[in-house]
Amino acid sequence: MSVSEKVKGMLALTGRKQNELAEAFNTSKQVMSNKMARDSWPTKDLVKAAEFCGCKVAIILPDGQQIILDLEQDNE
Repeated sequence: MSVSEKVKGMLALTGRKQNELAEAFNTSKQVMSNKMARDSWPTKDLVKAAEFCGCKVAIILPDGQQIILDLEQDNE
């Protein structure tokens, strides 16, 4: 499953729409459609999409520890 498919699933599970995500990214619906089609998700964009849906992006270590990626930490 591609990252775009997972983002679409996240949107569906949280009751959000792709056009709302485009607005959150301050871009057009067409640009967001192209991003989905190209499966173009830099880390910052993936984190932003997750936060828009009220979710988090995490790296889960073998022992269960988690490193949460967020936009605030990214600016440090």
